[in-house]
Amino acid sequence: MVKRGKLSGKRVLVTSGPTRAPIDAVRYITNKSTGRLGALIAEEALREGAEVTYIYGKGSVLPQVAESASLRLVEVETVPELMERVREELEETNYQAIIHSMAVLDYVPEAPREEKVPSGREEWQIRLVKTPKVIKMIRDLNPQAFLVGFKLEVGSPEEELIGIAHRSLLANKADLVVANDLLQIERGNHVGYLVNPEGEVVARAEGKEEIARRLVEIIIRD
Repeated sequence: MVKRGKLSGKRVLVTSGPTRAPIDAVRYITNKSTGRLGALIAEEALREGAEVTYIYGKGSVLPQVAESASLRLVEVETVPELMERVREELEETNYQAIIHSMAVLDYVPEAPREEKVPSGREEWQIRLVKTPKVIKMIRDLNPQAFLVGFKLEVGSPEEELIGIAHRSLLANKADLVVANDLLQIERGNHVGYLVNPEGEVVARAEGKEEIARRLVEIIIRD
């Protein structure tokens, strides 16, 4: 692992992977995320000499690096746990860049059951409630960091996808948003559009490795 690089002396926070929300004692809902892209971003930042904190959801891919004092791993499961860990990090440490690639559940069960619901029931209605926007909390806690958000859509044409990403960037006061389409990802054609505050695509990257590389290049230039 490179000890001196263009991010030497910089601290980078990466969130990655899925979040979960319990339904009852043995069941939960989650979202589609392997965390592989977040792990690759962390690896690229480490190669450039950054001190990286990697907050990841259960089951997420981890950065594939040799043991390094420059990498700290923090596992979380639920959205409240994620918010607690992120708040602790941002209140205790000054991060120069924050890459929020974690797939955060937008809705969770309002009243999860503490016991196991019997499997013989013919119907089970579950009320879902909206979760807070973690990226907004991140920006409020660290207004100076270079903040990267991610926007995943399904089956959106390129122009529409970029427009959605730009609106998300403005709403969350991010510095960059990586726009992806789930159908492309599942077909093995993962294209990431890196959108800036002016709504411009500053990079079009094909494949997770190139997305991670181009993203870190932009962070270096900032």
